[in-house]
Amino acid sequence: MPSSTHIGAAAALQSLATWTAADGRDAIQKTFRFADFNAAFGFMTQVALLAEKMDHHPEWSNVYNRVEVLLTTHDANGVTDLDLRLAQFMDRHAAVKN
Repeated sequence: MPSSTHIGAAAALQSLATWTAADGRDAIQKTFRFADFNAAFGFMTQVALLAEKMDHHPEWSNVYNRVEVLLTTHDANGVTDLDLRLAQFMDRHAAVKN
């Protein structure tokens, strides 16, 4: 895994206005909604390609047009710069899909 710097959820959320802190752990979360399943799955595919390249994978689930995401770095026991970068990528790509 690429090296990462622990920043914590509170610091990450300062630049992620539409994300929230997860209850009971140092993690950030967001629910994305799309026009339909194809748009949601296309978003997940784009994110998966970057996540694989980063060797940093989200906890997520998909039901029809909804994608629920939780980001944390397990090796660091909390939110790192990797989570922030992945969240920012997700926000940019979700805007294109909607």
